[in-house]
Amino acid sequence: MKSKRFLAALLAAAALLAGCSDDEVGDVSLGMFTLKDIKLNMLVDPEVPGVTCHIASVEADLSLADPSDSSISCRQTGDITPEMIARIDKSKSGDVVFKKSKSIFFKSMKIRRIYDPQNQTLMYLSYSTKETSGSFKHSLSTVPLWGTKAYIEPTPEK
Repeated sequence: MKSKRFLAALLAAAALLAGCSDDEVGDVSLGMFTLKDIKLNMLVDPEVPGVTCHIASVEADLSLADPSDSSISCRQTGDITPEMIARIDKSKSGDVVFKKSKSIFFKSMKIRRIYDPQNQTLMYLSYSTKETSGSFKHSLSTVPLWGTKAYIEPTPEK
């Protein structure tokens, strides 16, 4: 009996803390008879602060695991400089710029920044680290460098 009360108190505390996120910019209820909401969070890229991403994901209060579905949209919201691009990881797997636990069972949502040098574009990939219904859930958004200080004019081939 004590363990059930402890678990209930733990879940209530987690639900309260989840609502205190300083990057949450929206919260949409999915109905009166469900404990699931769509949370809208904002992320400013820590290495490229001229990029802001908005992430929408379903969160289930009082549940041990949130659904894996999420979507992402990123836009240029400030300067992007050559110095910023010089600091980022340019490998094909890029850098994790955000990570959020979605379950006590090792499932998480990650946002990864990958640079496409040929098209001079930053790609932001949102994905779940645990397979759901035979598929890994993911979403992609891109931010072209064209029109920024970081854009390098291509040299014509001879």
